[in-house]
Amino acid sequence: MNEKVGLPRYHDVYARDPLVEQNAFRIKKPDLSSPPSFADSRHLLPQPYGNLLDSEIACYWKAWELAFANLKAVSPENGFISPFIDTAFNNCLFMWDSAFILMFARYGSRAFNFQKTLDNFYAKQHADGFICREIHEWDGQDQFHRYDPGSTGPNVLPWCEWEYYCNFGDRQRLAEVFAPLLAYHRWMRSWRTWPDGSYWSNGWGCGMDNQPRLEPGLVAHINHGHMSWIDATAQAVLSGRVLLAMAKTLDRAGEVRDLGDEVQTLKNHINQFMWDEQTNFYGDRRRDGSISQVKTIGAYWTLLAEIVPEDRLEGFISHLRNPRTFNRPHRIPSLSADHPEYRADGGYWRGGVWPPTNYMALRGLTRNGCDDLAYEIGLNHVAAVTKVFQNTQTLWENYAPETVAAGGWAKGDFVGWGGLGPIAVLLEYVMGIRADVPNATLTWDIRLTAEHGIRQYPYGAAGLLDLHVQRRSDPTQSPEVKIKTTLPLTVQLSWPGGGRRTLQVVPQT
Repeated sequence: MNEKVGLPRYHDVYARDPLVEQNAFRIKKPDLSSPPSFADSRHLLPQPYGNLLDSEIACYWKAWELAFANLKAVSPENGFISPFIDTAFNNCLFMWDSAFILMFARYGSRAFNFQKTLDNFYAKQHADGFICREIHEWDGQDQFHRYDPGSTGPNVLPWCEWEYYCNFGDRQRLAEVFAPLLAYHRWMRSWRTWPDGSYWSNGWGCGMDNQPRLEPGLVAHINHGHMSWIDATAQAVLSGRVLLAMAKTLDRAGEVRDLGDEVQTLKNHINQFMWDEQTNFYGDRRRDGSISQVKTIGAYWTLLAEIVPEDRLEGFISHLRNPRTFNRPHRIPSLSADHPEYRADGGYWRGGVWPPTNYMALRGLTRNGCDDLAYEIGLNHVAAVTKVFQNTQTLWENYAPETVAAGGWAKGDFVGWGGLGPIAVLLEYVMGIRADVPNATLTWDIRLTAEHGIRQYPYGAAGLLDLHVQRRSDPTQSPEVKIKTTLPLTVQLSWPGGGRRTLQVVPQT
């Protein structure tokens, strides 16, 4: 160590990743423009309507109002390169918060390119591929040293970028983010795995700070407990799958053959060593080889990562229907209700209902064809969030599982990922609208019987859709819909009772 003025304090110990040299964000000039206001942007946002959704729609607009209030410009001090949406927590930009914020904020891209929030993480990527999970907004410095056990994670950036691609088909952005995402994945594999390939984390690194997953005497948010963490390992599978899909789209499949091997190895490992036959649940694997009996919502990353075999699926998701575990008055608690440290007020991650993990679980259910259950949980969550909004006139960081209330220690005016329920879950699950622009398809799962619809739904780079469904007397009745589009697409309609219909829609002249 040399402490002479002007000399570095530590040796440079970076094992440089050539992929980082392809990361153009690190040398990109900053966008110094000022973000727009909500008042100037509202007319560009999707416009849901429906008489029986009045309260939900009021909550929807409140979420957008709070989101636009949290937009910030680049400052000379922080060295960011793009205006961004603030995490709304502590004047730091958080990695997994930002990824989940963009899951709903992508619907506002006509007014502001929220996705570029992630550009600031890519711009701060280290030479070895590391990206800190928390970056100061005042000076652009990492909150944690890269060798700190809680310095980064969860690895959800690839999923966020892929979801954006599915809504907008932006192949150019996919090409820009591929190298930094792949470099980050490989950093995680180098520095966050055990010899068997499984991944580890801690409370801060996994984002669920105070879950009681560790042995007594260890500090939840700091120690890793020498465990294989079920969420971190499943997220590595998800990241690998998404990067493989990106590489195929970009004609770069030859560069990621290692990911195919890793995905299969981890999938086999999780199903062999992290599945408990007695409880029908995935758990952390402790250092002695035993499986933790703590049922955390983090286990449901296995659904999204397509890890769960068909013969285990029903037993695994049955916990989401079981009042003794995850089917509480406000679904889904982050810790199962049968755990001795479960808290009725949520106790932060000891039962709190969190918008990001709820959204993850819903998307996982969709990936596995569990549409009825996904709708049931999504409707419950939106209704509870709306009721709390009516009582408090704001949105919250997390919610209580046993009562219609904000969760313990929750921050208010939190949008932040608090916008997921009122916007993303409302559009995708209550109204049932999900886009697949690369395949020129829109899925519309119609379950509400009241007349409702949405105007100015963004689809692709410049496409807009107006979607309307007439009132029905019975949910199993075939819906009568009207669709106005600015570009041709295939609409896959579905409704309860197994009803399905495919429409080929063309722009109206």
